[in-house]
Amino acid sequence: MTIQYAKNQPAGFKNRIERVAIIGASGQVGRPITDALLQTGKHIVTVITRSDSQNKLPEGVKVAQVNYEEEATLVEALKGQQVLIISLAVTAAPDTQAKIISAAAKAGVPHVMPNAWGGDTQNKKLAAENLTGEAYLAGIQNIEDSGIFWTNLCCSFWYEYSLALPFAYGFDVPNKKVTFYDDGNVRINTSTWQQCGRAVASFLSLKALPEDENDKSPTVSAWHNKSLYVSSFLLSQREMLDSIQRVQGTTDADWQITHEPVVERYKRGLDMLQAGDRNGFGIALYARTFFPGGDGDYEHSRGLDNDILGLPKEDLDKATARSLHMSGSDWNPFASRTNAKIYD
Repeated sequence: MTIQYAKNQPAGFKNRIERVAIIGASGQVGRPITDALLQTGKHIVTVITRSDSQNKLPEGVKVAQVNYEEEATLVEALKGQQVLIISLAVTAAPDTQAKIISAAAKAGVPHVMPNAWGGDTQNKKLAAENLTGEAYLAGIQNIEDSGIFWTNLCCSFWYEYSLALPFAYGFDVPNKKVTFYDDGNVRINTSTWQQCGRAVASFLSLKALPEDENDKSPTVSAWHNKSLYVSSFLLSQREMLDSIQRVQGTTDADWQITHEPVVERYKRGLDMLQAGDRNGFGIALYARTFFPGGDGDYEHSRGLDNDILGLPKEDLDKATARSLHMSGSDWNPFASRTNAKIYD
């Protein structure tokens, strides 16, 4: 890849990202990203939404209504955008991202953050075995084939979300039950929604290009066709339970703690999926990441970009408290609108 420098760009070139479009601005990670981008005051944020959408959008965004079945509407909405962020719901049709990328290429969008949130796409073995690889890697290849740069946010699983789901980190908080995978001491990286939002906003607030050959400061172009690695915490299930107990004022005596071999749990998830039970996907996805050996700990194998992005150190117990609030409310993990209060 040839390195471009700001000094060689045409007259009038501004060495920053001003125009950002986002698809999925009211979603699980789309909402905090949109909020964080607006808070910087550095970007014109355009939300791409269906013409019949009833989702309430943050104040300060521009809105472009499209029909995904009419490519021309997408192309028109994406013209002039410097970066497109794609955050699709799990219910989106499988070919939705491909349609979006095709439109982005025709509109001349140079850079896309694809619908590949969380996973370490550089770890091909993990991506294949945790069942995310086919969708994530195909989307990235599609972007490259279209002549567009990509950057995906490797943030692992969302902490508040995963702690509130019994099949994910193993906690049934309302009933004070937890299933430890093996001994519960394997550590993985995990990120809050707020940290994900800050990471994307900070990344897109960097200079677009280095000024010249001597400029060693971080730029958006440094992550062209690469993953951006961020994290809030490196935690084991045991450490998660300790945090819950600090917030609740409980002890192990108040909890029902069971154990399941993580390899057997992973196989159980695959068997469920093969039998037509989609719940097996989540079980296998999370179990595979907790395998001993460090695949879920990319902090030590890849390094983190937290410091480069100026991301803060977060308070674990405050993040845990947000998740406990979700578990005790009418929160729906599969509906974005019921989750708005969780980000605040």
